Amino acid sequence: MNICLIPARKGSKRIKNKNIKLFNGKPLICYTIEIIKKTKIFDKIIVSTDCDKIAKIARFYGAETPFKRPAHLSNSKATDIDVLKHFISFAKKNKISTNYICYAYATNPLLKTSTIINTFRLLKKKDIQRVLTISKYEYPIQRALKKATDGKISFREPKFRNTTSQKLKIFYQDACQCYWYNLNKIKNLNKFEKLKTLGYELNNLEFVDLNDADDFQKLNFLFKIKKTKK
Repeated sequence: MNICLIPARKGSKRIKNKNIKLFNGKPLICYTIEIIKKTKIFDKIIVSTDCDKIAKIARFYGAETPFKRPAHLSNSKATDIDVLKHFISFAKKNKISTNYICYAYATNPLLKTSTIINTFRLLKKKDIQRVLTISKYEYPIQRALKKATDGKISFREPKFRNTTSQKLKIFYQDACQCYWYNLNKIKNLNKFEKLKTLGYELNNLEFVDLNDADDFQKLNFLFKIKKTKK
């Protein structure tokens, strides 16, 4: 089976009820569910949550909530891998055959069906175990600045202070949209950093890592642009 797993716990320190916060009249989580459904490549869309309200909303928009995530996996210390392993354990106990998992965040209104489909195609290449969305850093990280406690600014890596951007190596960041796993080729998720991984590149207008009010404003701006391009 192809499974889409959407993590959506109720706790959010910086944006209250982030996963179901209204965005253009609908809960944020519904956008991810609706986009995933449009790909037509999943046997199940499952939301992993500790919240009855989130579960009810998820089911209304077409996802399944076959379990309630335990409290110890629903705090700020729980990792995505913890959530993923919890689902895999649930699937094994309930005889849900799972070959491929797409782990997609709930706050993803900029997500495209083409991104999901194209990342899945990459995953099926020989020897690849994981695929994730990435994006170039907008500014060279080698010329990053650091701020001392007294407010003074200095280069983090002084040797690059006079190096032009064109001569600096390009680095990438996690674009926080989706993560595919080929469970047929993975024996130990505890060593996920060693998995053979490919990155699917997005431009910086295709994603927002939603953490605070400024990010929410940026998301709203980019979403309006997305709508005008349809």
